Amino acid sequence: MASAGLKPGVPVILRELEPSSEMFKQGASLRVTGTLQSYDVDSATAVIQDGSVSLKIDTQNLRDVSFRTNSAYQFIGELLIREDNEVILQARIGRNVDGLDLNLYQQSLLIRRQYEEKLRSTRRT
Repeated sequence: MASAGLKPGVPVILRELEPSSEMFKQGASLRVTGTLQSYDVDSATAVIQDGSVSLKIDTQNLRDVSFRTNSAYQFIGELLIREDNEVILQARIGRNVDGLDLNLYQQSLLIRRQYEEKLRSTRRT
């Protein structure tokens, strides 16, 4: 049975995760995608990158995920903002998405948001 407090991961582009963003909140449930730059087995910490932006991922709760640097991965989890302003996503789901066109994926996210905003505005009127 799913937890009643578990929220879906909102798809975000890594460059959107900046302090001024509405998605940059403690505990925000997010879905992030990027290329694996490094993985530390001892700390179960991965670093993904998209362009010039990177994000640490805590993978200790993941099972059956094989990590390969320079492969594309998608993670769903909760954003943790530590006191020293270090940001890490505590992943509850992770998967390899090699073969996914990351540029096309990002374009589709932007189009989806435009559609959702249009839908919300028509419902208000």
